[in-house]
Amino acid sequence: MIYIHWLILFLYVMAVVASILTVVMDNRQPAKTMAWVLVLVFLPLIGILLYFFFGQNTRKEKMISQNSMDQLTKRSMLEFAEQKNLRLPEEYDSLIKLFTAQSWALPFKDNEVDIFTDGYHLFHALLQDISKAQRHIHLDTYIFNDDALGNMMADALIAKAKEGVEVRVIYDAVGCWSVSRTFFERMREEGIEVHAFMPVKFPAFTGKVNYRNHRKICVIDGLVGYIGGMNIATRYIQGKRKRVPLKLSPQGFIYKHIAWRDTHLRIRGGSVYGLQRAFLVDWYFVDRTLITSRRYYPEYDDTRKNDCLIQIVSSSPISPWPDIMQGYVRIILQAKKYVYMATPYFLPTEPVLFAMRTAALGGVDVQLMIPAKTDARLVEWASKSYLSEILEARVKVLLYKEGFNHSKLLVSDDMLSTCGSTNVDFRSFENNFEGNAFIYDAAVAQRMKAVFLEDALHCEVLDEKSAVAESSFLQRLWEGVIRLFSPLL
Repeated sequence: MIYIHWLILFLYVMAVVASILTVVMDNRQPAKTMAWVLVLVFLPLIGILLYFFFGQNTRKEKMISQNSMDQLTKRSMLEFAEQKNLRLPEEYDSLIKLFTAQSWALPFKDNEVDIFTDGYHLFHALLQDISKAQRHIHLDTYIFNDDALGNMMADALIAKAKEGVEVRVIYDAVGCWSVSRTFFERMREEGIEVHAFMPVKFPAFTGKVNYRNHRKICVIDGLVGYIGGMNIATRYIQGKRKRVPLKLSPQGFIYKHIAWRDTHLRIRGGSVYGLQRAFLVDWYFVDRTLITSRRYYPEYDDTRKNDCLIQIVSSSPISPWPDIMQGYVRIILQAKKYVYMATPYFLPTEPVLFAMRTAALGGVDVQLMIPAKTDARLVEWASKSYLSEILEARVKVLLYKEGFNHSKLLVSDDMLSTCGSTNVDFRSFENNFEGNAFIYDAAVAQRMKAVFLEDALHCEVLDEKSAVAESSFLQRLWEGVIRLFSPLL
């Protein structure tokens, strides 16, 4: 018994060494490897627990067989092949091929896009589309709160289920951690198929708690689709609203939601097939049911003929490559005139940081919009060290002052834009299951640019000298220390 503490210490040291060896042999980015080594070495016991919960690498795991993926992709491939007069923009041909080759994100034309910057209008439109559903409703969301809006949405889905409409819902187990089981049981009892994504069950799935489904997708009858950054929660419709002119857009006016700003898209046309595929892949993940029937890919309105091309790109920690991150890097480096980006959290991976600095130093107008105050203090501290680095490279940083801007969008050269659930941070690029619509269309890009520029009117430009002057030595030291752990935040 006298040596029991030495035995415990020996086993603990062996566990730390084994974890460090695993991290090193995973061939992760050096910054992330060093962050985990520091955690394991300098946080006794806590470091091992953090690694067990958040550090295990799933990118090489085959959670969905290739045969199943082929079956789930087959129908969207057939619909893609049936497109006539498909023209790919030459300047983005390599980007389109990149997404197609890596994740079968097929480009579809003949699309119409509505941009929502206000939860009131978004959820009004979504509830209207749900009320018109005749065949199926597929909803995939990170947060589905048991609040006024959540119950309104649940009631609308239950009403359609009672009419015989197929309703399937996926919610993230961690995103809905505080939501009671009875909220989802009520929907199940009324005929809705509801699944939690990667429920955290001790000890079986504890190591997967770090890998969350952050997507916000809805598909109605295979004809209308939604994708963007808004969850189902009243925070998106609470707070002061005001009507402001949007001079740079033919829409005339928009409603600004002061408390919580976000951006979401409503899509009709060929790319809804891409949204449908993304949902059905997730559904197979949670339900192990292959849904491949043609009725989930109905013919859309043939009168909607245009060259608005969209790819629905999904990325995940079980994909061979970080698809959306690679797309961002290529877009930034390929830009000739400008790249405008908005993200609520800015903890960029090294490739994205390198691309931003390179583009800005090469004369491209690179602008980054982030909230002046975030809802995550540690992230805000870690972000500041990255901001000083891009400011030195002449990137223009805009601090959004009118509430919390949760938008995740990018627009470049009046031709390409993207919007979805992906933040410019390690977690979105490497750990989360994310989804973005990449849109190759001048009209949509100019509307997205107008949204960015209107938000810019409510921003303060961060000056490099004042940013450094306002920070004391201890603040900068603290921010630098927190930055070491940014791959884990």
